[in-house]
Amino acid sequence: QVQLVESGGGLVQAGGSLRLSCAASGRTFSSVRMGWFRQAPGKEREFVATITWSGANTYYSDSVKGRFTISGDNAQNMVYLQMNSLKPEDTAVYYCAAARRYSDYANWAKYDYWGQGTQVTVSS
Repeated sequence: QVQLVESGGGLVQAGGSLRLSCAASGRTFSSVRMGWFRQAPGKEREFVATITWSGANTYYSDSVKGRFTISGDNAQNMVYLQMNSLKPEDTAVYYCAAARRYSDYANWAKYDYWGQGTQVTVSS
């Protein structure tokens, strides 16, 4: 099992920045990829970004590319999501997730472990 705990959410004005953190514990060696997803009220869970634990590969959704940056600290079992130039449409609960396989990184169903989520609210 892998346990994930997110932190860093909050309320910010449009154009501002937030940095989300995800602390992984347990059998972290069993996961190969970490991802961030988000879910707004009444909407489906949406892929945001992903990184392999090696740090060699990162991918972003088109909606956040150029504004968000995912990074990881393998030694500390931490994953971060730096969010800049935030927009009201970025408002959602943000989830950290871990996958045991490399396949289909944008599909939330391919991730095996999830955190409890952290709320991000961007005011206009």
